[in-house]
Amino acid sequence: MRRLLEGSQAIARTVARCRPGVVPAYPITPQTHIVEALGKLIASGELANSVYLTVESEFAAMSAAIGASAAGSRSYTATASQGLLYMTEAVFNAAGLGLPIVMTVANRAIGAPINIWNDQSDSMSQRDCGWIQLYANDNQSALDLHVVAFALAERLSVPVMVCVDGFVLTHAFEPLEVPEADLVDSWLPPFRPRQSLDPTEPITIGAMVGPAAFTEVRYLAHRQLQRALPEFSRLAGEYGQLTGRPLAALETYRTAGADLVVVALGSVTGTLRALSDQLAEQGRPFGVLSLNMFRPFPYQLIRDALAGAKHVLVLERAFAPGADGVVSVDIRQALANGGQQLSTVVAGLGGRPVLTSSLDRMLAEAAAGTLAPFSFLDLDIELATGTRA
Repeated sequence: MRRLLEGSQAIARTVARCRPGVVPAYPITPQTHIVEALGKLIASGELANSVYLTVESEFAAMSAAIGASAAGSRSYTATASQGLLYMTEAVFNAAGLGLPIVMTVANRAIGAPINIWNDQSDSMSQRDCGWIQLYANDNQSALDLHVVAFALAERLSVPVMVCVDGFVLTHAFEPLEVPEADLVDSWLPPFRPRQSLDPTEPITIGAMVGPAAFTEVRYLAHRQLQRALPEFSRLAGEYGQLTGRPLAALETYRTAGADLVVVALGSVTGTLRALSDQLAEQGRPFGVLSLNMFRPFPYQLIRDALAGAKHVLVLERAFAPGADGVVSVDIRQALANGGQQLSTVVAGLGGRPVLTSSLDRMLAEAAAGTLAPFSFLDLDIELATGTRA
């Protein structure tokens, strides 16, 4: 049944339907409403047989999730921005230990200067930590991705981040279909850990590995991540058939026959699709490719989806200072020797609105051949350089 809900509340209810056994929580804007709501569901008994741990930091939250998962419990937490950075050591450990933890990242800019608004700098900074990274286009896909994330994590014994644009999605109210408990119970099997610590049979996990075997350990982690793309496609297909809401690693919109295709992640793809409809009526067509899985990177799917495009424009919500766009590097590798022109436009940093009027100007420059290979949308150069009179 569709209900008008805040994104965070709906995510919490969906996670509860997945029945995590342990929820370690430390609040940081804009993910606080998620763990607050889960705390209430556990306290009321609606989420039964679950333990809510109020910890002293984000590092402690991930450390507790690691301990709970290693002991055989389905584990979930959420964080954002500096909180994700604070738990980085433990985030890498969770992946290295092959623990199927699911974590929501309510995407938020990284300071300094302090900024609590949305961009994707936080999760992008952890792109090489060994976690699967999924990005939600809207709140409905965020809910469905969480259910699939638990199944995927536990199928592969690999942790999964579900990245949801802070405020833009987490605090937005809209009609949503929260998956019914019976449906989730019938599709998501009870957690059966591949490894479980038992005091009666003590073992050590995460012990030191020297030069003789460390490469092989890292290779195995890489191989397991590579399995995530076909496994995600299978699980998403199964779940999509149950709900009538298809999920995919990437989605194309008006890309057939389009010379120009814009690649983006997250909620901005909705703005791009609406603009694509509008400009198509004006005889200025362009396609949109929504990248819903960023790690592992779906190179062949990208290559196939963009094969007919002459110009690929990557709209980035984060970038690597002194280098390039983060997503653009992988797109360029996917399209190597394909002959497409590639442009990177950094947009929406620190919560700056990505306006259709600004995107329209960007697309006009791309069509005219005047768009720089790397640029910032709506950059106020006078403000940046202090040259304003």
